[in-house]
Amino acid sequence: MPKPLALRAAAAPYPALLAALAGVLTVSAVVATGIGPVGVPAGEVAGILAHHLTGGGDTAATADLIVWRIRFPRVLLGVVAGAGLALAGAVVQGVVRNPVADPYLLGLSHGASVGAVLVLTTGVAVLGALTLPAAAFCGAATAMALVLAMARQGGRLLPVRLILVGVAFGHLFAGITSFVLARTDSSAAQQQIIFWLLGGLSGTNWATLPVPAAVVAGATVLLLARARRLNALVLGEEAGAALGLNASRLRWQLLVLTTLLTGTVVAVSGGIGFVGLIVPHLARMLVGADHRRMLPVAVLLGGVFLLWADVAARMLISPAELPIGVLTAFLGVPFFLLVMRARGLAGQESA
Repeated sequence: MPKPLALRAAAAPYPALLAALAGVLTVSAVVATGIGPVGVPAGEVAGILAHHLTGGGDTAATADLIVWRIRFPRVLLGVVAGAGLALAGAVVQGVVRNPVADPYLLGLSHGASVGAVLVLTTGVAVLGALTLPAAAFCGAATAMALVLAMARQGGRLLPVRLILVGVAFGHLFAGITSFVLARTDSSAAQQQIIFWLLGGLSGTNWATLPVPAAVVAGATVLLLARARRLNALVLGEEAGAALGLNASRLRWQLLVLTTLLTGTVVAVSGGIGFVGLIVPHLARMLVGADHRRMLPVAVLLGGVFLLWADVAARMLISPAELPIGVLTAFLGVPFFLLVMRARGLAGQESA
């Protein structure tokens, strides 16, 4: 009788897999930086990056400007956003014990959209270039606060109730966004809003990177430190209690971290879907369901996935740019159906 896929995959040498994924991510970042209307060879890209990373200043070369000022910050933000969304998706799936859950199911993306749309339609710029990301993050945080408040029952957070409340508020915030969009008279604002809602990394510069990079790095460390307890949480309330786990408090902690993580990423990249849904499944296929092994793999896979999705989004209809959310939907839906079919067949074989 064939073994389940997750069990077979878990036997793979884990350190070698992490090293391979880290290598793929590094090479991908260098190669992707050189891809564009003006191509730059990977060797030249590596030289430019090495020059700057070792303390060298800007040069007058066109390639230096393209690589260091324009493309590399965007590539890095793609890695950061992909890693953050994948990590958030993996944690949310564990918290609610639902393999088709992701951060957007809890209304975070729709809440962020309300904040961003209000800024884009009113023209408010209190914080300058940071106004849009700050408004989007506040919208996501507000959505999560409402969902958590309404999902409580008897002082506890119940997974099914959390999903239902999240879906309900997601529809509410989507309706608010549509209303505000319909009421604006500016066609330019409407186009900007639609592009932002579908996700994209255009306009990224070095000033965009520090906040999301710091949040994703910090959240990754904190969530990895709770991976063992997340494993116990997945077993259920009674099993967790038997192991001395305060399931409700842990859910609160994990959801707050996930909100911070998702809200920050959505604030700088817009609504990029399916990364938090698909990548955790890929990670489980490679190393199994143990979050101590799966979360680092999901982080690396998420970075690679969104990096190349962004490359495809800016090259497929060049010189125009395709919103990343459109591309991830085209890739994500059929892949998700294939994964579900494969997992279903594996379950039948092992029955």
